[in-house]
Amino acid sequence: MNRRPDFYDEFEASELFCAKCQRATPVRKRLLIVLPQGNKFDYLCSVCGSSVGSKMDDDRSAFDILKPS
Repeated sequence: MNRRPDFYDEFEASELFCAKCQRATPVRKRLLIVLPQGNKFDYLCSVCGSSVGSKMDDDRSAFDILKPS
């Protein structure tokens, strides 16, 4: 049986609920830290700047650039 490709491997949030604004607002994604396991991102409310969530991906390519030779 052929396996269908996973179209939803990763989601990117465009709006999240902000507790400070008391409504769903557009978000900005900011890189917090580059780790050997992947990159950690923070989602910020575009209205007030509060952190409304975070995300960890498994892209290790940025860490390989930082490793000493």
